[in-house]
Amino acid sequence: MTTTLPPIDISTTVRLLEPPDGACSVIIDTDTWNEVDDQFAIIHALMSPEMRIETIQAAGFHAAVRNTNDFEHGMELSYEEILRVLALSPVKYDGPVMRGSRQTMTATRGEPVPSEAAENIVNRAMRERGETLYVLALGALTNVASAILMEPRIRERICVVALGGWPRHASDFHDFNFIQDMRAAQTVFDSGVALVQVTGFGVSELLSTTRWEMMEQVQGYGEIGDYLFQLYEDFVADFPGRGKPIWDLAPGAWLLDAGWFRTHIEPAPILNDELRYVPIATRHPMRVIDWLDRSAIFADFFEKLHRHTI
Repeated sequence: MTTTLPPIDISTTVRLLEPPDGACSVIIDTDTWNEVDDQFAIIHALMSPEMRIETIQAAGFHAAVRNTNDFEHGMELSYEEILRVLALSPVKYDGPVMRGSRQTMTATRGEPVPSEAAENIVNRAMRERGETLYVLALGALTNVASAILMEPRIRERICVVALGGWPRHASDFHDFNFIQDMRAAQTVFDSGVALVQVTGFGVSELLSTTRWEMMEQVQGYGEIGDYLFQLYEDFVADFPGRGKPIWDLAPGAWLLDAGWFRTHIEPAPILNDELRYVPIATRHPMRVIDWLDRSAIFADFFEKLHRHTI
């Protein structure tokens, strides 16, 4: 199933796909309770003056391993976790924290799901600002897809940097973020919005770290450092050689320094219901991240954490 919206000029999309040149305005859309990496991403963004964080909003999810009852419950737990992280942040955030969609677009058969998060994306995107508004989509794409359907004109004003999917050479993509709401993911890929895809396996999984590195570089660096370390230790079973990707650092890091990444632009594929990419040469362009510099990204995170907590 594909979503058809009025086309937008390809030159506009290509312009919006460019990384920022200097400071940029950002909305963070995050399923913070799902794992332990969103918390790192939020703190990294707040410690980075290159990003003006306008809103942080909760994305829904459902995962038995995180003791959620349903998609809405995952959103509420993520909302609460955002507040906990902000309370410990060494950089204070005075902007709004918003709740996201309470059900999926898969459940609504492709209809947008009203929420304060989706409405916020629309309202902020439609402001006269003279610059691109970047939406860091770190979870299911329900809030983003709903906003696009509510007001398609935002496609000419935003760039969505989404974590999800597998590399094109994979046989399929049983990716957590996309399959949480496949209809939303399909809508975003079909919509023509400027989309930067950061895949999990093969790209953001390069951001793997170990308990020993967390002990050395994170634990003891303020309340937030101790909290992040405890999250990591509680989530990751410890044994020799074990690491854990901090996946969600990647989208924000692309905004900080595109030189840490290798990317290409290609026609956006169709995401079919069998979880496969269907390439169509005539489709609108999108950017795909191929590789990232793990050392540079962690060095930036650690340096900022140390500087803000010593």
